[in-house]
Amino acid sequence: MSGPKQLPREIAKGVFWLGDCLEQRANGKIYHTYNAAFLIEGSSACMLVETGHPKDFPIINRQLEALLASRPPLKYLFVTHQETPHSGGLGRILHRYPGVLLCGDISDYHLAFPQYVDRMRSMREGDELDLGDRSFVIVDSVIRDLRTTWWGFDKKERVLFPGDGFAYSHYHEDGHCGLFAEEAISLDLPEVSAVFADRALFWTKFTDMNIYVDRLQALLDKLDVKVIAPTHGLPILNPSQTVPKVKAGLLYGSSVPESGTETGVAPPPDTAKTGAPAV
Repeated sequence: MSGPKQLPREIAKGVFWLGDCLEQRANGKIYHTYNAAFLIEGSSACMLVETGHPKDFPIINRQLEALLASRPPLKYLFVTHQETPHSGGLGRILHRYPGVLLCGDISDYHLAFPQYVDRMRSMREGDELDLGDRSFVIVDSVIRDLRTTWWGFDKKERVLFPGDGFAYSHYHEDGHCGLFAEEAISLDLPEVSAVFADRALFWTKFTDMNIYVDRLQALLDKLDVKVIAPTHGLPILNPSQTVPKVKAGLLYGSSVPESGTETGVAPPPDTAKTGAPAV
């Protein structure tokens, strides 16, 4: 297995992964995860997807400034939804880059940043942004953290930006930081996907996740997704290899009781083969 990598890192031609690890504890272990941002480079303009957690902004800003020094100007900012790990640097981006337009579901942003109302563009599924030689389109958000969630898709390199979809942590001790999912060969994706769902997507405990897993696969097939850039996981460069493991984690995580009520429950027979411990 390769060792940890430093960000930013190019995950597809003209698409760069920015951010830093966040340490969290669960089930007696220490997991690392990301509140990532992504820069998309077009021939005439660049756009930023997500802004990261406030604690990460100084790092993300340095990474962003270094990348933009030799690229077209930053024109668009797309945030999947208003939760702090995704939008925590929004105001500072708008302040530092006066030409940037905030795009997506802009609900309530005018209350926090009334001075930037004229730079907010409401967008819905199917709306596109032109970056010159590539376009970015708003697509359905199969797994939502908030009602206002939208996902994004880069049509040129077929990169999906799913926000809280494909959310999972990684093992710092195994050198997973900065790796792509397929490079982190010791990562138990079903386990870490289930842990994240238990902590951050609590509603998955009360619904049939088979419906969402099927919808997720249908979206990937419809868009012919080649790369997945999750906000809270390692980028996926081989969906056919990695997505089934994430789906197994979503199904497993929804099948066991929430943390703090009935711990130590054995996995059901159909998920025992994953080796994922009870959450």
